[in-house]
Amino acid sequence: MPAGAEIRRLCGYRERASSPVRRREVPSGDVTLILSLGPAIDVDGHRRTSFLASLHDSPALTAYQGDQHGIEVNLTPLGARRLFGVPMHELTNEVVDLDALWGRSGSELSERLHDTEGWAARLALVECFLADRLAEAAPAAPEVSWAWHKLRRSEGRVAVADLREELGWSARRIVGEFREQIGMAPKALSRVLRFNRAVRLLGDRGHDGLAEIALDCGYYDQPHLNRDFRQFAGTSPTAYLANVMPGSGGVAA
Repeated sequence: MPAGAEIRRLCGYRERASSPVRRREVPSGDVTLILSLGPAIDVDGHRRTSFLASLHDSPALTAYQGDQHGIEVNLTPLGARRLFGVPMHELTNEVVDLDALWGRSGSELSERLHDTEGWAARLALVECFLADRLAEAAPAAPEVSWAWHKLRRSEGRVAVADLREELGWSARRIVGEFREQIGMAPKALSRVLRFNRAVRLLGDRGHDGLAEIALDCGYYDQPHLNRDFRQFAGTSPTAYLANVMPGSGGVAA
C-alpha cells in the first residue's frame, strides 16, 4: 500500500516455518519500521518485537522459527527524522526497540494493532497514526530534501560535488546536514544507493551480467562492485545470488 513520499511502502506480512529461517538483510537506503503482531524475531543476536532498523552500511542477520506476522513500514530517512525527532546519526547502524523511541505512544499503537481485526483495518490504523505524527512534525530542511531526492532518483550516481555546487555549501556543511537529518554523509549514502541498484539488477540479470551491472551502476569495474558487495552484503555477488530464496523469500544467511 503506497502511503506518500516519506512512507515508501506499508504492508502486512505473515510467515510460518517449521524449521529455523535465517536471512541476510542488506543496506537499502530505507529506514524500516517493524510493528510485530507475533513472536519476537532475532536480529543480530538480539530478540526484538516492534523495532526500527535505520540506515546501515553492513548486513544484518535475522532468524525466526514458527509464526511471524506484523506490519512493515519502509520510510525515507527524512520521514524517519520527522517521525522520531532525533538526530539520524544517533540511529545509524542501530536497531532500536519502538518503545525506546516512542514510549507510551508506541505501546499504545501496538496494543491497538493487536485489538484490530483484518489487514485492511490494521494498515489504515498505522497509516492514520503516521500521518498524524507527520502533520505535527517540522518539515525537513528544503536543501537537504532536494539533495536527498537527487541522490535517490539517480540511485547514487549524481556527484556529491555537483550537489554542493548547486547548494553553495562547503563539504563540511553538507556532511553535517546529511548526518543530522539523514544519518549518513552523502558519499556513504551514494554508495548504499548504488549498491541497492546493483542488487536489483543482479536479480534481473544474474551473475552473467556482472560486468554490465557494474558499469550501469557507476562502478569503475567489476572488482569495484565486488568490494562493495563484500562490505554491504558480507559476500560476493555470485554467492549472494546463489542464496536468494524462492518466492521473494529474501536471501539466506
